[in-house]
Amino acid sequence: MNLFLLQIADTASKAVDAVSAATTGEAPKDLSLINLLFQGGVLMIPLFLLLVLAVYFFFERWIAINKASKIDENFMSIIKDHILSGNVAAARSLAKNTGHPVARIIDKGLQRIGKPIDAIEKSMENVGRLETYKLERNLGVLSLIAGIAPMFGFLGTIVGMVQLFYGISSTGEYTLSTIASGIYVKMITSATGLIIGLLAYVGHSFLNAQVDKTVNKMEVASSDFLDTLQEPTR
Repeated sequence: MNLFLLQIADTASKAVDAVSAATTGEAPKDLSLINLLFQGGVLMIPLFLLLVLAVYFFFERWIAINKASKIDENFMSIIKDHILSGNVAAARSLAKNTGHPVARIIDKGLQRIGKPIDAIEKSMENVGRLETYKLERNLGVLSLIAGIAPMFGFLGTIVGMVQLFYGISSTGEYTLSTIASGIYVKMITSATGLIIGLLAYVGHSFLNAQVDKTVNKMEVASSDFLDTLQEPTR
């Protein structure tokens, strides 16, 4: 019975507080996500910068790789027709005017027509490696962020524990208010670092898969081109 009366009293007290807040125009002090992140302390600044870098380089590479992966499906057919008809100049003109890694590889092969197949293949492989390097450029940044973001979170854990023990030693009291700031830093920085690292890792893996698809297209086009050179002209 006494417990029931205490519950009623507590409910009435909360109702009075709500009415008072509505009357005075004051908003309830709820902890928003932004305020919660601010509780992480100064280490949230480098974590935020890492997040910005991860988002920027992901979309920069995604746009570049997506652009490089698109080529006219009839490109190799037209190149093959020009080569078999002996019109190498037209094939070179088409390759030069097509801004695509495959086109640049084929153009290098067209420049070496008349030389041994091994020499042509070697030249095309060299261009292919350069094009692959261009596609993979800045992917290492995402890999680096995926590795160091959780480290910053772990550093936040250490800082939070230092704040916790410093607060206890300063006040001599082991109360919730004393340890709250240290716990905030510890948990928030750790969670933020892990989330950023996970996002960077997933983004890096996704982009690597897209690069592999584009490289496969380059290899298929190179193989078709070399096969075409060994066919008799019309």
